[in-house]
Amino acid sequence: MAPTPINATSWTFADTYVAEDDVLAAARARAEEVGVTPIGAGTGSTLRFLAAALEARAVVEIGTGTGVSGVWLLRGMRPDGVLTTVDVEAEHQRLAKESFKDAGVAPQRVRTIAGSALDVLPRLTDGHYDIVFADGDKREYAAYLSEALRLLRPGGVVAFDNALWHDRVADPAQRDDETVAIRELVQQVAATEGLVPALLPVGDGLLVAKKEWVPEGD
Repeated sequence: MAPTPINATSWTFADTYVAEDDVLAAARARAEEVGVTPIGAGTGSTLRFLAAALEARAVVEIGTGTGVSGVWLLRGMRPDGVLTTVDVEAEHQRLAKESFKDAGVAPQRVRTIAGSALDVLPRLTDGHYDIVFADGDKREYAAYLSEALRLLRPGGVVAFDNALWHDRVADPAQRDDETVAIRELVQQVAATEGLVPALLPVGDGLLVAKKEWVPEGD
């Protein structure tokens, strides 16, 4: 027997279970000023948990925004961990640096790169990263997955925000470009050998997948 879906009250309770502080509130205010939609608290706390569980030392973020997701990730990473964050908007990254400073993050722990993710990611080191988090152009998600599989170490995790895309992905009648791209990504991740996937109903949906260890010589 399938479990009964949780109601809106329980979902909100779970999604706001880990409270945000003044640093994140200020980062959200900056996002509103420039028209950026940041991740929610539930997604942020999940990313922090993943970074802490993996003892992440190196993380790639696609879509810096004003630093909301970056602060969450950095708070879960090792004290010597470095976040490499990519965004096409240099002004957004300037605001994100203010958020990182507010959070007490040392400058050497964040590497901001302004540019298109598909131009930047190929220049990053193979097998070096513990987490790749994507919150960029939804139509490029499949390409981000290909890059993430190269960038992640065995045991690393790739995560995609907006995996439910405002309840559109689960509705086959919705056929706009972004919805179709995310729907195809969800299917691709589930079908990819060597990935252990899960689709989490936090925020607007968080698709995660662990890159399995493969014995040498296989």
